Amino acid sequence: MIVSLRGKLIEAGVLRVVIESSGVGYEVNVPVTTAERLPKLGAEVFLLIHHVFREDGQALYGFAVAEEREFFKLLVEKVSGVGPKMALNILSRLALPILRDAILRGDVALLSQCPGIGKKTAERLVMELKDKVGLEGASVTVVSSLPSANALAPTPASDAMAALVALGFKPVDAEKGVRTALTKLGAGASADQLVKAALGR
Repeated sequence: MIVSLRGKLIEAGVLRVVIESSGVGYEVNVPVTTAERLPKLGAEVFLLIHHVFREDGQALYGFAVAEEREFFKLLVEKVSGVGPKMALNILSRLALPILRDAILRGDVALLSQCPGIGKKTAERLVMELKDKVGLEGASVTVVSSLPSANALAPTPASDAMAALVALGFKPVDAEKGVRTALTKLGAGASADQLVKAALGR
């Protein structure tokens, strides 16, 4: 089972990357929060991996920080009806602190805004993860991730979200705008470009 992967970044998209290691290219599915921390093409990258095996094949899911991988595993393994792709969409739609807080508060309306998540699934997220998220939030630690950026360092996306909040946006709306901008502009966009795209300029 693959639990981590280090190699050259040869392809990068918003939710998918290809990493070449020892002459083999590995396709890895990643959330937006990891995609926005990627180095330039050709640079070395290191991701924590969750390896999923199924009857019709296998897939790799990569994360920049340990707590996102662990939360991804919680979603897939503990919530009925949530598979890897849906879990990735959830983590890409809501930043982990917001997601954890929404579950603790039982905010079904906010959770239902995630792609593919209806009211019933959102209710299951709250019911099945509320206790586990509370424990996880008290003990989780961040590990070294990508060589180009510390896991706690600001990113263009986080800077853009902060700028939008300063302009009067609600945190959730600011995040939504930046995620949409990232989808249009790609992971290499600057904070200024992301803010302008989110404002429709």
